[in-house]
Amino acid sequence: MNVNLSEALGKIAAMSVRQQLKTVVVVDDHDLIRVGICRLLTDVPDITVVGQAGSGEEAISLVKDLSPDIVFMDIRMPGIGGLEATRRILARQPETKVIVVSAFNDDVYPATLLKAGAYGYITKNADTEEIKTAVQTILANKIYVSPQLAQMLVVSGMANSEKSPLSELSQRELQIAELITSGKRANDVAETLSISPKTINTYKYRIYEKLGVTNDVELTLAAVKYGLVDPSEVI
Repeated sequence: MNVNLSEALGKIAAMSVRQQLKTVVVVDDHDLIRVGICRLLTDVPDITVVGQAGSGEEAISLVKDLSPDIVFMDIRMPGIGGLEATRRILARQPETKVIVVSAFNDDVYPATLLKAGAYGYITKNADTEEIKTAVQTILANKIYVSPQLAQMLVVSGMANSEKSPLSELSQRELQIAELITSGKRANDVAETLSISPKTINTYKYRIYEKLGVTNDVELTLAAVKYGLVDPSEVI
């Protein structure tokens, strides 16, 4: 009888511990990176990875089903990408904390994602200690940005040097510019974002005007120059 009572109390205690754990979903289109992040997260106390996704669309569906506390989100992925996925997830489940994990360390993406509602922004070379710090910070309802990125954001805001014209783009314009420079045509972008090709073209020429370019080739060159696109991804 005492043994059964002891076992029951043990199970209750175990359930209580599990209930305290914060759940995490990891989103990245590269399997090795996604698995690597998951392995790093095993060393972070009080959280558990409950799902993985390889695209923005998968992330939206998975978050809807699992309602995780935290989402580690890549930016550049096939389909709608991390920016739009973040916007849609937070529109539906604003209590979810999104930490962006990106190879991009310029000042355009962090500012844009934070404006979209992300709680954190770290680079893909972050180690376990930084990930722990990021998780602890956002669970305390505070914004976390990698130190080197935070310094860069401050410097870019204070400097008198040339400001990136990409900072003049709205979140939607930046997203469309990213999709266009990845090789998608207007019809493809329209289908991805579920808006009309006519609307896409309106946005595109507004982007041209803001960036001072006249065609997609010049747009791509500007995107490379100001860090929107990795040069290695441009053919």
